Amino acid sequence: MHAVVLHEFGPAENLSYETVPDPEPGPGQVRIVVRAAGAHFIETVLRAGAAGELAPPLPELPSIFGGEVAGVVDSVGSGVGEEWLGRSVVTAHGSPGGYAELAVADVEALHAVPGSLGFEAAVAMVVTGTTTMGLLDIAEIAPDDVVLVTSAAGGVGRLVVQYAHELGATVVGAAGGPAKVAAVRKLGSGGGAEVVGVDYDEDGWGDEVRARIGGRRVSVVLDGVGGEKAAAAFALLGDGGRFVSIGAASQVEFVPGEEVLKARGIAYVDALMRLLERPEDRPEHERRALAAAAAGRLTPAVQSFPLSHAAEAHAAMERRETTGKVVFVP
Repeated sequence: MHAVVLHEFGPAENLSYETVPDPEPGPGQVRIVVRAAGAHFIETVLRAGAAGELAPPLPELPSIFGGEVAGVVDSVGSGVGEEWLGRSVVTAHGSPGGYAELAVADVEALHAVPGSLGFEAAVAMVVTGTTTMGLLDIAEIAPDDVVLVTSAAGGVGRLVVQYAHELGATVVGAAGGPAKVAAVRKLGSGGGAEVVGVDYDEDGWGDEVRARIGGRRVSVVLDGVGGEKAAAAFALLGDGGRFVSIGAASQVEFVPGEEVLKARGIAYVDALMRLLERPEDRPEHERRALAAAAAGRLTPAVQSFPLSHAAEAHAAMERRETTGKVVFVP
């Protein structure tokens, strides 16, 4: 099979599209002909060889990145019924990695791809959507909230904006650059109040938020950026509000001081850490994410690249030129 292999940490061009042995399913496993595979920004950090408190451990090399795959079962291991053959499935645990034409996975880690959902949307939801479900449970957004979402043009950010808008909350989506801001504003085109889109690469974006929400204060922040942009979002949060950290794409963590939080009655939640502490919730979150997409309640934004162009996709992610979920297709 063809796969994208990293032999040496470094720039995007170190990702090599090459021929490797086909994986074979072991006991309790199936093999999947991959029709779509998900990619994450954190994989660009790992590929570069960067390690730190906010990044997972570096993989052993050579390595095939990824784990999210959707496709069709073409082979089964011992103990797995042949009724799985030909089924369309999605999993977050493909091995040896998702950047490949074939992957194996434990049958217990599979979900059927709903008939109304394509492979690319399914693979976008099985991790990005699943994370979103968990974060929304933690954030407890209500219709009367004023919600500020940073990195609102990203995979998780778009889904959070859609959910909050459908709920009836006032939604402000902050993103970088005119194209991404325009994409955020379109998320409110389905009816109801507009989604306020602001460019947080522009000076004074906080003042624009204040002006656009008409004197109200932000009651919930969902921040996926960290660093200075998170600090600016925190400054917009009203007393008694909730600050939910959903990642740090800037690789700079933002944690307000305990004294400030106590004085202003603000609840700070590291949502990703909380999700990691409850892995038993994940299968249900996966099921809910796929069901929400199949029903049309949440629509992931997908930007597809041929698998052979994985290096190009990584470079685009690093330049922040991608919008939504990056997915590799055969």
